[in-house]
Amino acid sequence: MADLTAKRTQWLRGVLDLAVLALLAENGEDYGYALLQRLEQAGLPDMKAGTLYPLLNRLAADGLLQAQWREGKGGPGRKFFVLTDEGRAALAAYGPEWTAFAKAAIAVVERGVNR
Repeated sequence: MADLTAKRTQWLRGVLDLAVLALLAENGEDYGYALLQRLEQAGLPDMKAGTLYPLLNRLAADGLLQAQWREGKGGPGRKFFVLTDEGRAALAAYGPEWTAFAKAAIAVVERGVNR
């Protein structure tokens, strides 16, 4: 079996869109580096900026996020992201579906692990 880091990367790809939408729904808005930190704090480590930034741009291109550059206070400017109405609708529609899927997958894995 692949090493654990590679497995975690695969698992994260399946939920990253929803995780980012959920974090933005929770916080209202954020910028990429702060989202990386919040993902790690939430127990989803090993996320690379080279993965997150293209995802944020794709979600914005899909109309799920709106991006806005802001001047930095004593530092560089930052690109902030906020959910659009479409992003909220996608989270509301797919979030419960993902949760049900994850619970079913957990139940199957636990049956084997707990034997």
